[in-house]
Amino acid sequence: MKQFISVKDVVDINALVQKALAYKAAPLLDKHLGVGKRIGLLFLNPSLRTRLSTQVAAQNLGMEAIVFNVDKEGWALEFTEGAIMNGTTVEHIKDAAPVLGNYFDILCIRTFPGLLDQADDYSEKIINQFIQYAGIPVVSLESATLHPLQSLTDIITIQESMELTGSFKHKKPKVVLTWAPHIKAIPQCVSNSFSEWMNAWGEADFVIAHPVGYELSQKFTDGATIMHDQDAALKEADFVYVKNWSAFNAYGKVLCTDENWMLTNQKLALTNQAKVMHCLPVRRNVELSDEILDGPNSLVTKEASNRVWAAQAVLASILKSTH
Repeated sequence: MKQFISVKDVVDINALVQKALAYKAAPLLDKHLGVGKRIGLLFLNPSLRTRLSTQVAAQNLGMEAIVFNVDKEGWALEFTEGAIMNGTTVEHIKDAAPVLGNYFDILCIRTFPGLLDQADDYSEKIINQFIQYAGIPVVSLESATLHPLQSLTDIITIQESMELTGSFKHKKPKVVLTWAPHIKAIPQCVSNSFSEWMNAWGEADFVIAHPVGYELSQKFTDGATIMHDQDAALKEADFVYVKNWSAFNAYGKVLCTDENWMLTNQKLALTNQAKVMHCLPVRRNVELSDEILDGPNSLVTKEASNRVWAAQAVLASILKSTH
């Protein structure tokens, strides 16, 4: 693996999942793999799980992890080619990224979309310029359109749950990604990425449920069944992934905040005793009810904990490919 930006960088999803689960069973299995190597974690936006899990994963592999919050500690970066820098930006990515490439062996970037200009966000201008100018492997810690480490974690969590129950040997699980209400406009990154990974994985019957107007880009959802009736979508579901996102076509807009889309135990009764997932952070009793989050069907804490093993599997794959 040369970089980790999307599922397209993964040759074998199942092999990567099993690698992650192997690290979960033995965290220090490859504790010398990254000795003498440095990983830089650059955050243009805040993080909790992504930052800490990646740091732990790097340390499990013997790497030195250095975190830099660009939005709070660094110069304002310019990403426009040919820019006349007489405004608020102080340093061009063409000058910053090559230096970072000399400081680190792997560079991890986290950025969010502006949700104002669809073409600009979906061009992935920021992470692509780090890739272009840094000259070292780049790992996405979330970009304008995708969150691949989260999606890998999600599949690890689904696979682990399937192996523990042993009830999916002769059938594919039904996995439902369902929109949930929120108080503000949220990016499509997690939803796009989960859809792309589920379709590429091909080991589940994948359904996306959302109100009319919240269609995601077909680039990521092709292969999924799309439904606007949440109750119908939830029938016989084995896993339910709850996530809010803003509109793609009416870009960045909040078209409705229908409270009836919040998952409750009453809705869960329609499923096959489904396990419930969410990437966190979660707005309790807006996106998901307390009774779900604190109940026996919630995989949310396990899912978040598995972020370490997803990151460790990715970093190890990159280190092994660059040795």
